[in-house]
Amino acid sequence: MAAPGENLRIDPDRLWDSLMEMAKIGPGVAGGNNRQALTDEDGEGRHLFKRWCEEAGMTVSVDKMGTMFARREGADPDALPVYVGSHLDTQPTGGKYDGVLGVLGGLEVIRTLNDLGIKTKHPIVVTNWTNEEGTRFAPAMLASGVFAGVHDLEWAYGRADAKGKQYGDELERIGWKGEEEVGNRPMKAFFELHIEQGPILEDEGVDIGVVTHGQGLWWLQVTLTGKDAHTGSTPMPKRRNAGLGMARVTELVHEVAMDYQPDAVGAIGHVEVYPNSRNVIPGKVIFTIDIRSPDERVLNEMRTRIEQGIATIAEALDITHEVEPVGHFDPVTFDEGCVNAIRGAAERLGYSHMNIVSGAGHDACWINRVAPTAMVMCPCVDGLSHNEAEEITKDWARAGADVLFHAVVETAEIVE
Repeated sequence: MAAPGENLRIDPDRLWDSLMEMAKIGPGVAGGNNRQALTDEDGEGRHLFKRWCEEAGMTVSVDKMGTMFARREGADPDALPVYVGSHLDTQPTGGKYDGVLGVLGGLEVIRTLNDLGIKTKHPIVVTNWTNEEGTRFAPAMLASGVFAGVHDLEWAYGRADAKGKQYGDELERIGWKGEEEVGNRPMKAFFELHIEQGPILEDEGVDIGVVTHGQGLWWLQVTLTGKDAHTGSTPMPKRRNAGLGMARVTELVHEVAMDYQPDAVGAIGHVEVYPNSRNVIPGKVIFTIDIRSPDERVLNEMRTRIEQGIATIAEALDITHEVEPVGHFDPVTFDEGCVNAIRGAAERLGYSHMNIVSGAGHDACWINRVAPTAMVMCPCVDGLSHNEAEEITKDWARAGADVLFHAVVETAEIVE
């Protein structure tokens, strides 16, 4: 198929102005955003996005999970649509670009096509997936997970926030519960533009990350049980110190991850220590391990080594152990054709680029199960994200959106 000419570029000022306008909704306390899923602020952001889409001539539909689909018709009404998008919800202390760049970058694709008077054979659909962050309603990527058949709709409706409010009720409350069945949308392809949320692109001085894979992960919840006792009067050889066991497991997880560089990662996250008193040896600790790799064999090997190591540590310290898997998804290999479209666009436009693995989960990881999918990444300052200080430059946003435009339009096929 013919590729768009290299002179075709998005309007970076318009994209940037839209990002700043959206950032006014649900402002944080330190310059970022707090626009969590299914809050009033989320509803307000959705209305703004819908208005912009309709002004650009698109028709907006909403499914039963609240996901928004804004469609620009193609010359062939029977041709499979090309989808593009991300999410508008944020962390409680989120930045202005995580997810939002992908949604408004998709909108900018449509606005640019309108400016240039370009028609495509395939329709193009700009998408705002609901509850990607998972900060209010766990798990993350919830709506795209239901779309891809990973989660059941009624199960998703029953997810509750910290105050006991359920997803389905809150979706209805803010007025964004659609009638459309979830998942009944065949796609030619799905493209997602996102900030890297890591330091690699900036450190390497590279404009564009061509995302070839997404990390798979295991979340393991570990319970170590010893015996709480007085820290002063219990002889060292007599101690059954669960806290010491956790310390050794922390080191174990780090060592295992370091054995599978450059792509594997691992760390201890959530920790609960009992009785958590300054003069009591911990009798029980509960903590979570997060390990990730884009290689399924490596990921499972890491889990095996860690579980075996935990057993060895527990035996040496005379404590008991339990390991429960509490989260998992397989590594993602993105579609070769879509990846090549992104790489080709970067080369055609003269942007420096490199292959990259996404360390974070994204809606694209679930959609990849049901349609050809790939991601474009642009740098973010110091790799910082999920933080109100998250920052990018207008030039980085422009490069990412330019590449997105070319990949989407090439896939949607320009008609004369």
